[in-house]
Amino acid sequence: MKTYTNTGNKDTRSGFGAGLTQLGKENDNVVALCADLTGSLKMDEFKANHPERFFQVGIAEANMIGIAAGLTIGGKVPFTGTFANFSTGRVYDQIRQSVAYSGKNVKICASHAGITLGEDGATHQILEDIGLMKMLPGMTVINTCDFNQTKAATLAIAAHEGPVYLRFGRPKVPNFTPENGTFELGKAVHLIEGSDVTIIATGHLVWEALEAAKILHDKGISAEVINIHTIKPLDEEAVVASAKKTGCVVTAEEHNFLGGLGESVARTLALHYPTPQEFVATNDTFGESGTPAQLMDKYGLNAEAIVSKARKVVARK
Repeated sequence: MKTYTNTGNKDTRSGFGAGLTQLGKENDNVVALCADLTGSLKMDEFKANHPERFFQVGIAEANMIGIAAGLTIGGKVPFTGTFANFSTGRVYDQIRQSVAYSGKNVKICASHAGITLGEDGATHQILEDIGLMKMLPGMTVINTCDFNQTKAATLAIAAHEGPVYLRFGRPKVPNFTPENGTFELGKAVHLIEGSDVTIIATGHLVWEALEAAKILHDKGISAEVINIHTIKPLDEEAVVASAKKTGCVVTAEEHNFLGGLGESVARTLALHYPTPQEFVATNDTFGESGTPAQLMDKYGLNAEAIVSKARKVVARK
């Protein structure tokens, strides 16, 4: 079985910062806007290098989205930065009207997504943002798994014409994808080939899926692991092909099971190849305060939970 090496824990938000810094040097049309969280979004270096292209909007997220939409009219490529909760729920009307409906080329970049925001608690731990954003017509939705992939995604979305929601996180997590690797929007990444069960994971749960595959291998179950970094548009061809191969699917995400990756996969399978499926996700709940590790364990977002669901779904075949 193919295995992956953690080259060192890094936070995905720093991957965004590194990508934005590189874009600042390579593309004069890239501009950045932040809602009073420059350090948290790792936008400091872009600000230092290109102060004329950086706009500190303050705690006024709705204004930030409106300004970003306006900047696209002059040919700029704006990247907005704040926490995922404030990037979506707080400004949904402005995103819907000024960005999605208008088809503006705004890159909405959201850190501190999911429950691994940690100690700040439920008011900041948005677990419904993927659902909110994927329902907007024309919106591309990306959820990256590590530092390297987040950097690659940041570079890729600058070249993509149209609105994008890029979701990443706060804690340091295993960094295992290739350095300076390519990023293809809408294209799943097959990490491990398997024959008994398909594990489709996104974001921080991708590494947990790889760990689960090792455990399952030791139990005599061959798991195929697919990294879905682009939730919309979903790589339906990859999902269906793998389901036909293994006959059952587990989806894993740091998000509510309502509206997330699992729901998109379920729809695809229902339409094209009905297949037993189990979900690793939060169960229609808000989060709470705690360390990322404590919360991932409490809410069942880890390798052990994926193993349990995999064994359950294999039994359903």
